[in-house]
Amino acid sequence: MGKRQPVKVQIMAGKQFLPISPQDMKARGIKQLDFVYVIGDAYVDHPSFGHAIISRVLESRGYSVGIISQPDWRDPESISILGRPRLAFLVTAGNMDSMVNHYAVSKKHRDHDAYTPGGVTGKRPDYATVVYCNLIRRTYKKTPVIIGGIEASLRRLGHYDYWSDKVKRSILLDSAADLLLYGMGERSIVEVAEGLDSGIDIHDLTYIDGTVYRTMDPDSVYDALRLPDFEKICKNKRTYAESFYIQYKNTDHFTAKRLIEYYGNQGYVVQNPPAAPLTTQQMDDIYELPYMRTYHPSYEEAGGVPAISEVKFSLTSSRGCFGGCSFCALTFHQGRTVQARSHGSLLREAKEMTHDPDFKGYIHDVGGPTANFRKPSCEKQLTDGVCQNRQCLFPSPCKNLLVDHSDYLTLLRKLRALPGVKKVFVRSGIRFDYLMCDPDRSFLRELCKYHVSGQLKVAPEHICDNVLNKMGKPTVSVYNDFQKAYKRVNEKLGKKQYLVPYLMSSHPGSSLREAVKLAEYIRDLGYMPEQVQDFYPTPATLSTCMYYTELDPRNMKKVYVAKNPHEKAMQRALIRYRDPKNYDLVHEALIKAHRQDLIGWDKHCLIRPVKITG
Repeated sequence: MGKRQPVKVQIMAGKQFLPISPQDMKARGIKQLDFVYVIGDAYVDHPSFGHAIISRVLESRGYSVGIISQPDWRDPESISILGRPRLAFLVTAGNMDSMVNHYAVSKKHRDHDAYTPGGVTGKRPDYATVVYCNLIRRTYKKTPVIIGGIEASLRRLGHYDYWSDKVKRSILLDSAADLLLYGMGERSIVEVAEGLDSGIDIHDLTYIDGTVYRTMDPDSVYDALRLPDFEKICKNKRTYAESFYIQYKNTDHFTAKRLIEYYGNQGYVVQNPPAAPLTTQQMDDIYELPYMRTYHPSYEEAGGVPAISEVKFSLTSSRGCFGGCSFCALTFHQGRTVQARSHGSLLREAKEMTHDPDFKGYIHDVGGPTANFRKPSCEKQLTDGVCQNRQCLFPSPCKNLLVDHSDYLTLLRKLRALPGVKKVFVRSGIRFDYLMCDPDRSFLRELCKYHVSGQLKVAPEHICDNVLNKMGKPTVSVYNDFQKAYKRVNEKLGKKQYLVPYLMSSHPGSSLREAVKLAEYIRDLGYMPEQVQDFYPTPATLSTCMYYTELDPRNMKKVYVAKNPHEKAMQRALIRYRDPKNYDLVHEALIKAHRQDLIGWDKHCLIRPVKITG
């Protein structure tokens, strides 16, 4: 093995972007990089971008890393600009699955890409991880290739792919990569780097948590649960659902078993247990690495990278979520154990923000997957892990749930007291059901007084309990109680502030009947949502499993699923029934649902008997 580049080169260079060209390498005295990182996003050196974290973590351990951003996948030369890496190529599709990035739920092309300079589309291919890896293999046939990021993480085993409408095999096989890192990856990538640097062949790195590898020898895999063969999950939807639920129950570091999936003459794909959650000190160390906190200056002429505007003045205070929404992939990616940064680390980052020339005094967000989760849901999670067969908040709060907003409340108080800070917003979303479990209303009161500006966005998602059950959400009565509490607090504060509910159409379990009930609920609120989220079957969620199999994998009961595009359009239109453009769809939906009583002139009616234009 070659010798690692001296650490002092990086230290002497000071705070700067990582190399993106041979000229950058030369300026740093680097003849050969340890890792070349191929990414589907623009190069943004900010800890909200996975590639920034992984590259800075490696740099902090003394490894040199170069970035190839959005290479031209039609040109093999585009992958060679930084030469052959000493240890491995790293590949990620970006902060989003490339198919979600490219297509709306209707499968129509999106007209904007926030992760590309200027917001233009078409700078990365469909199934980007696979395409980039195949591109590398044309030139570098024996150099190790390691894949990671959300696309690889959520496609690590056999999975339903909405865009091709079929079950696809592990992305490890389709990409011909040597190793897959799933989850957030900081622990795993360091272990992999140290193993490669010590001379271990990448095919012998089979012992690292948070990784997936291929083997032809099943006897070499110990203490593993055997998943149904890939061929069987392709042929039988019930078998697919059973396999998915085994995976779902094995996503916690403390309790997860090793999983093995058979692919015929391609051998076996093995998923090691997830990497351990980070400690607070480790979180602090990672988020305080020398990020430039913005996009590479080479993008300035194109207008910059739009995605930075949402995160530049926001603080990531936690990871993980025990909320357990069925349509969310966080269980598979970050896990259910909440990990949090210290107040000191967050305050140091906030103080650094205030010195940015573009900072106007507003911290846009302080949160994570769920803003008001700052610690594990119960004491046993850090020693015994999360429960495999029940959720913390669903269908009702667990008796062991620890409900306490005091730490988060103290953090917010400290942040808003900083010189130069005018207001601290909470925008990443709160769990209102968790908040309602707290008998102390201090957090709700201060949230309304200091951290909301006219509107608070929350996510009840639906109002029919049978649909909410499929979503893994609390019953509508909990949301109704929260609305009343929110209104009371604002009235006492003398503020006119409103709730903006996120609502979803066509989720498994929702027929036209439930969609009409949701429209009636909206009518009674006197509110019409500006946007409607049509359920999107993204990889590795319970809801996507329900969509494909029409079974609830938790109990194997049949689930109604709206798959016809026209029915989905009717459900979506019902939520925005007041929009004249939706009249025909709403009229048709009400007739099909046998709810002609809602067509008329009475105040309870959704639409008039005749279409009114002009």
